[in-house]
Amino acid sequence: MSKLGNLGARLHRGEVGYDFVGKRKIWYGVSILITITAIVGLVVRGLNMGIEFQGGAVFTTPKTSASVAQAETYGREASGHTAVVQKLGTGGLRIQIAGIDTGKSDQIKDELAKDLNVPSEQINADLVGPSWGEQIANKAWEGLAIFMVLVVIYLAIAFEWRMAVAALVALIHDITITTGIYALVGFEVTPGTVIGLLTILGYSLYDTVVVFDSLKEQTKDITKQTRWTFSDVANRSINSTLVRSINTTVVALLPVAGLLFIGGGFLGAGMLNDISLSLFVGLAAGAYSSIFIATPLVADLKEREPQMKALKRRVLAKRAQAAEAEPAGVPAEDGSGAEEPEDAAPAVVGQRSQPASRNRGRGRPSGKRR
Repeated sequence: MSKLGNLGARLHRGEVGYDFVGKRKIWYGVSILITITAIVGLVVRGLNMGIEFQGGAVFTTPKTSASVAQAETYGREASGHTAVVQKLGTGGLRIQIAGIDTGKSDQIKDELAKDLNVPSEQINADLVGPSWGEQIANKAWEGLAIFMVLVVIYLAIAFEWRMAVAALVALIHDITITTGIYALVGFEVTPGTVIGLLTILGYSLYDTVVVFDSLKEQTKDITKQTRWTFSDVANRSINSTLVRSINTTVVALLPVAGLLFIGGGFLGAGMLNDISLSLFVGLAAGAYSSIFIATPLVADLKEREPQMKALKRRVLAKRAQAAEAEPAGVPAEDGSGAEEPEDAAPAVVGQRSQPASRNRGRGRPSGKRR
């Protein structure tokens, strides 16, 4: 078995683990800092909305000797707006100018034809009205709102309302970070961006539900024992699904990274950036939020309940009793009168559980006569 597979098996059995829930204040602080940075980026720089949302025109030219930089200058001088230019495989150019009055498209086309030294009738102009772009934007927001409502209803029914709230916070966290990075980087926001955003929300929700399902299973009748608090069990749930979450995230990120860094960056296929950046950032943020935000937040909310507070007091009292009795060699007992092993807390990284049978019979006579 590989080292990662062996680690995953040990994490699943609870032999090793990392205290994610115990260090939740650190993760909350990191998330708040990243979220504030994203919000500042949105406020200061804003989103670079594509032509589909602002309206404008796309001019496609035949083969020309003009460079992309020259075409950007020609487009800006002809329209008074920033032009986004891409080189086509045919040798022509795709000149996109957002925010212009579509009634001036013929005038802009004539000036581009003169500057590029191509016939005006060979330049194709596709116009997008601002009302159509506004309709697309409104539909995108409506789809996002409906998605959020359905997620909350489903999680509240399948699990409980605290898990639904935690998942909603994690999703908002992912959306804010992704849109903030779009503002900071300056990539264009297109319908492909919206598709990518909704896709990564599904991935984020999948990771969160996997952990919640494990948590729900392990917390059945939790108040009938005195070994584990809710936070302890939540931490074990994260660790038991950790390797699965890492594997699925890495496998999903690899092809997206190819689109973003090779297709969009190295090869210059800029149209891939709009969807690949949202997928790349969103997948990473979704994996982070499902581990470091959603489950620790559920533990915080659950341990505000009177039953969980009482359970935590009993567990801590039992551990204190076991710590006092250990030097004297007196075994601790739970409420049922049965003895419990010494490892009264979940294992953490670097610790190994010792089998109780290792020293069994040591020092006793074997029963054989000499």
